[in-house]
Amino acid sequence: MLRIMGSPDERQVDGLGGGHPLTSKVAVIAPSAVGPADVDYLFLQVVPDRALVTDAQTCGNLLAGVGPFAIERGLVPASGETTDVRIRVLNPTVSLANARVRTPGGRVRYDGRTVMAGTPFPAAPIDLTFPGDDRPVFPTGRLVDQFAGVQVTCVDAGMPVLLVRATDLGVDGAEPPEALEGDTALRSTVEAIRREAGPAMRLGDVRDMTVPKITIVSPPRLGGTVTTRTFIPHRVHAAIGVFGAVSVAAAVRAPGTVANPATPAGPEVRIEHPSGSFDVTVELDGDGAATRIRSSTVVRTARKLSDGLVWPRSV
Repeated sequence: MLRIMGSPDERQVDGLGGGHPLTSKVAVIAPSAVGPADVDYLFLQVVPDRALVTDAQTCGNLLAGVGPFAIERGLVPASGETTDVRIRVLNPTVSLANARVRTPGGRVRYDGRTVMAGTPFPAAPIDLTFPGDDRPVFPTGRLVDQFAGVQVTCVDAGMPVLLVRATDLGVDGAEPPEALEGDTALRSTVEAIRREAGPAMRLGDVRDMTVPKITIVSPPRLGGTVTTRTFIPHRVHAAIGVFGAVSVAAAVRAPGTVANPATPAGPEVRIEHPSGSFDVTVELDGDGAATRIRSSTVVRTARKLSDGLVWPRSV
């Protein structure tokens, strides 16, 4: 996988990777032998500048392509105008997702009018729904913790995320990603928080892990619910990941977290990020540290780019 993607090389010029964590990702798909899923999905993050492939996290944006792939490869038959693909997500803990794919005439439809912030062109919508489970959303058993002298909320509603107020880090919270990446003092503080939080979130030593992410939260600027900037964990996301957004939305909806100055009136949370906004619908059960996810829904897009062979280096 390292040779296919071109790692370790921050440019990944000798491979298919795009020289950034967001464009150095792999989905491994197989028929599922476990009901009620149709297919299994294993996500692999191939780190651009290190010889590291990790399955310690999952990816919801790449998940959007699993349904169309499964239909096109004959793993799931198309059924009517839309086809539901039941997906077992294998990392970091087994969970389920349902992808509703547009399949008029029995073929996957890629063209459409849905615009996903952070991508340049519209495409057909893919509805992703995640049922809840019995795991508490707040893995430390507290709504607010303190690491490296900074108050944070640790949340895991599909992706381990640390939420920190922008004001507590001495930033505005609406800076462009390159400005935050260029702030060496900020990056040092972010990494110190991450390393202290790892054991408390039952992740152990996270210095060589891609989780937890750190999301800086601040008041909305464009009529949304909250503004975010997310370290993933060392580069800053140009938008926000699907599971990261679900985790943020859960924390926003739970009173008492650092991301909850005022609970939204309903289950819809609009998360502002560097490229626009991302709507998440999240239903919670329980309250306080015992809060759990009942269900969450997002809309994504995907498009087939190529189909063929890849030739990795032999040595």
